[in-house]
Amino acid sequence: MRILHIIQRYWPAYGGAEIHFHEISVRLVAEGHHITVATTDALDFELFWDPSRRRIGEPEGHRDGVRILRFPVRHLPFPPLAYPAWRRLLWILSALRVVPVGLSQRLSRYTPWVPDLWRWLEQTEEPFDLVAGMTICFEPLLEAGLRFARRRGIPFVIYPLTHLGAGAVPGADALSRFYTMRHQVALVRASDAVVAQTPTERAFYVRHGVPSEKIVVVGPGVNPQEVVGGNGQRFRARYNIRGALVASVSSLSYDKGTFHLIEAIHHLRRQGREVTLALAGTVLQPFRWCWERLSPDEREGVLILGSVGQEEKRDLLAACDIFALPSRTDSFGIVYLEAWLYRKPVVAARTWGVTDVVQDGVDGLIVSFGDVIALAEAIAYLIDRPGLREAMGRKGEQKVHSLHTWDRKYPLIRDLYSRLTGGRRCASYTSSISTLLTGSGV
Repeated sequence: MRILHIIQRYWPAYGGAEIHFHEISVRLVAEGHHITVATTDALDFELFWDPSRRRIGEPEGHRDGVRILRFPVRHLPFPPLAYPAWRRLLWILSALRVVPVGLSQRLSRYTPWVPDLWRWLEQTEEPFDLVAGMTICFEPLLEAGLRFARRRGIPFVIYPLTHLGAGAVPGADALSRFYTMRHQVALVRASDAVVAQTPTERAFYVRHGVPSEKIVVVGPGVNPQEVVGGNGQRFRARYNIRGALVASVSSLSYDKGTFHLIEAIHHLRRQGREVTLALAGTVLQPFRWCWERLSPDEREGVLILGSVGQEEKRDLLAACDIFALPSRTDSFGIVYLEAWLYRKPVVAARTWGVTDVVQDGVDGLIVSFGDVIALAEAIAYLIDRPGLREAMGRKGEQKVHSLHTWDRKYPLIRDLYSRLTGGRRCASYTSSISTLLTGSGV
C-alpha cells in the first residue's frame, strides 16, 4: 500500500498524537508499505498562533523509513490575538444552526493556515491508495486530506482524538465544544472509517450520525521494552529528592491540571508532608507567566524539568511514587500506560474517555477536574498506603500487557487499511459526503 498520513506536527516535534502516528507509520514501513507523512513545519506547538516560536528547517526528510513532507504555517495579522478569536468565531458559528457547515469549513482553513499543503495536494501526481488524518482540532488539514481522497477515489480514515471534556455528558462543556463543532463532526461523518480512542468516543460519534460499522476502537499503545529500564535512584540523587515524589509528564498548562497539582502539593506541604512534584513537559507561555507570579513558598517542593529526553523520563517514572495527570484535554493518555509499566498508581481527572482507561480504585484514583482539595486528598491517600500503591500499579501493568501494547493494537490498523484498499469501491458519494463537499448545512 502507498499511504498518505496527515498530522499537524511530526518528528522531531514530540507529543501524544505524533508518537501515535509515527508508531503506525514505522510498522507499516517495516511490512513493506510506502508511507508519506504530510505535516507542518511547527516544532513548537505554539507556532500555530505565535510566529516567534521554533520551526523545523528541512521541508523534506526521512525518519525510520517514513518520508516526511513539511509545509510552512502561515499567520493572519496579529496572530496571538487572531488565532484564538478566529477559533471563537467558529465556535459561535457552530452554535448558530442556521449557518451552513460549508462556511465554517472555509473559515477554519486559517486555523492553522497551511496553504502550501492544500496546493501540493491539488497538484501532486503521486499515487496513493489511502489517506488518513489525525486530530480533529486541526480540521483544515483533515479537510484537505479528505478532498484529496475524494478526487482520487480512495478511502479516507480519520483519527479524531476528540477531547470530550469533563461535562455532564460527552462534548457538553465549554472546552470540548472546540473539538465537537458541527463542521468537525461533519468531517468525521464524511470519512470512510473512524479510528476511535475509546468506547466513549465511539458512542459520541454514533449519536452524531456516524454509522457504527464505520468506527473501530483502537487507541494508542506502548512498546514495553522501550518504556521500562529507568533508574529511579539516579533521578532522586540528581535532584536530591527526599520523601514522596509525584510525577507528571505533559505540556504544562491549566487544562492539563498543572496549576491544580502545584496547589495540591502546596496544600500537602503546609500540612507538614515531605512531598515533591516533578513536572516534565513543554513549558507553555501562560504557565510561565503564572509560575513567575507565585511566591517562593508556593513554588516550594515543585521541580520544573521542562522538556526531557527519554532517559530522563524513564528515570522519573521509575523514581516517582505516584503519577498524576488530572487533565481535561486528553482523549486517552498514553503516559498512564507508561506509568503503569513502572507499577505506579495514577491520579486522573474525571473526563470522558480517560475514565475508559483508568479504573477508579483499581489501577488509580479519579477526581473532578479543578478540585484541588480532592486532588490533594487522593495523593495523600496513596502516599499513606504503599501496599495499595503497589497493588494498583500491578493492576495497571497487567492491563497494559493484556490490552494496550502496539503488538496488539497495530494489527487492527493494518487490517483496517487492507480492508479499505482491498479493491472495494469506497463510499465516496454518500449523502453525508455530498453534504460536506457542497457546503450545505447539517
